[in-house]
Amino acid sequence: MEIISFEDLGLDERTLAAVEAKGFESPTPIQILAIPRLLNGDANVIAKARTGTGKTAAFGLPLVQTIREDKGRVQALVLTPTRELALQVCKEIESFTGGKFPRLTPVYGGQFMGEQRRALRSGCEIVVGTPGRIKDHIERGSLKLEHIDYFVLDEADEMLDMGFIEDIEAIFEQANPESRILLFSATMPPPILKIAAAFM
Repeated sequence: MEIISFEDLGLDERTLAAVEAKGFESPTPIQILAIPRLLNGDANVIAKARTGTGKTAAFGLPLVQTIREDKGRVQALVLTPTRELALQVCKEIESFTGGKFPRLTPVYGGQFMGEQRRALRSGCEIVVGTPGRIKDHIERGSLKLEHIDYFVLDEADEMLDMGFIEDIEAIFEQANPESRILLFSATMPPPILKIAAAFM
């Protein structure tokens, strides 16, 4: 059986150096599936993946490889169900960045709005946050999504269970309709597939 390496997935030297520094040896099935598709500009991706399958790297590595300059706007949004996951995903993606960019900002409930608004104002390329707080920032004008290139839903089924479906729909309506959508979910309940059908 042929062993697939990270080099085979289309990652460049800088990203491969980050992978090596993390001690990743060979890609997981979700990474083999998602990374090349995200790098080659393929359409949207819906993937069934549970926690612990390496899915943060599956979308995080392509993001850090394609977002390497300050365009004066947010270029990617990652929605997560909980504050803990938002911080974890943020930290994980930051650990892949070899240079100055992309800059990440986590936004979630329970932290001062003012602090988050300052962080967003000072400039960032990737925002990772929970649906309720992301929606708050959009409504207050501190976060604009009309020019994002990537919209990632991480653990979509968890967000559904927590009652975030309307917030997600509201956020989608404010986001760039041309953005690439990546949806990761351990299960695929009908409301999630409905969102996918409506926006992808």
